[in-house]
Amino acid sequence: MKISFFELEPFEKTYFKKKLKGHDLRFDTKALTFRNAAKHKDAQVVVIFIRSKIDSKVLDKMPKLKLVTTMSTGYNHIDLQAAKKRGVRVSRVPAYGQNTVAEYTFALIQLLSRHIIEAVSRTRVGNFDFHKLMGHDLSSQTLGVIGTGHIGEYIVRYAKSFGMKTIAYDPFPRKELAKEYGFRYVSLSEVYKKSDIITLHVPLLPQTRHILNKDAFAKMKKGVLIINTGRGPLIDTKELIHALDRKIVAGAALDVLELESDLQQETKLAFSLKSDKQRLATIIENNELIFRSNVIITPHLAFYTEEALHRILETTMQNIRGYQHKRYRNTVC
Repeated sequence: MKISFFELEPFEKTYFKKKLKGHDLRFDTKALTFRNAAKHKDAQVVVIFIRSKIDSKVLDKMPKLKLVTTMSTGYNHIDLQAAKKRGVRVSRVPAYGQNTVAEYTFALIQLLSRHIIEAVSRTRVGNFDFHKLMGHDLSSQTLGVIGTGHIGEYIVRYAKSFGMKTIAYDPFPRKELAKEYGFRYVSLSEVYKKSDIITLHVPLLPQTRHILNKDAFAKMKKGVLIINTGRGPLIDTKELIHALDRKIVAGAALDVLELESDLQQETKLAFSLKSDKQRLATIIENNELIFRSNVIITPHLAFYTEEALHRILETTMQNIRGYQHKRYRNTVC
C-alpha cells in the first residue's frame, strides 16, 4: 500500500514505520491541504489529524485515494459528501481519551475556580497576598454538562466524586447513566440558567455550532464559569467577550478556539489580501481572550497523554488493516 501521513510527531512516525514494514510510506510534517495534495497523488491511504482539511479540491488531486483515516474522534475537517461521491472511505478514532479529556476538564475547572494561575503568577514575583483570590468548594457548585456521550459520562462520574450537583442536556438522554451518577437531564435553557459551571462535550455539527451564543449567555447566571475542551466553534467568541465584559461570565478555560489553526499563523493571515473580515475579526478576538486574567487558554492538549496517544495509534492501525483486508473499521462514510 501507498500510505501518506500528515502532522505526525517523531514517535508516531517511528510507530508506523515499525508496524507497516514493506509498505510505501510517505511522511509530511505539515497538514494536508490542496497546496501539498499533489505531492501525494499516488496515495491509497492518508492518515491525518484535525488541521488537515479534506475537501473536493484535495480529493481531486488524489485520484487513487481509497481511505482517509483521521487520528481524532471529530471529523468536521473532512467533507464526507465529497469523499462519498469519489468512493473514498473515512475512518476515525471513536474513543481514545474519554477519561483523559474529562480529567483535563476538571484540571481547568480547578485552575479557574481557585484562581491558581493568578496565584502562581503573584508568588513568582514575590507577592504572597491572597486577597481577591477566594474561590469556591466544588461541592457547593452546580455543574452543567452539555453532552453526555463518551467524555460526558466521565464528567458526570467525576463530578459525583467531588460532591457537585450536576444537571445535563443531551438530545439523547441516557436514563440509566443519570440514575447511576445521580444527575438530572434538563433543557438547554435550564442548563444555562442554573449552572455555576458549564462544560461542553458535544461534537461540532451545524446544530451545535455557536451553541453558546448571544441568547445563551443572556440566560446564564451571573458569575458562571465556561469550560470548553470540545471544539472551538461551539462558542461564539465575540459573544463570549461581551459576556466577560458584562461580568455574566466570571471566567473561561478554553483548550480550543475558533479558527485555532489560523491563530497559529496569525501574522501571515493578517497581511494576506485574501483574508476575509470575519476570519480576521475572530483571530483578533482570540488574541484579546489570551491576555485576559480571567481566561485560561491552552493549545488543544486535553487529549495529550502518553496512554491516550497510544490508543489513537492502535486504533488508526486497525483502520489501516481494515482497509487492507476489506473489513473497514470505525467508518463514518
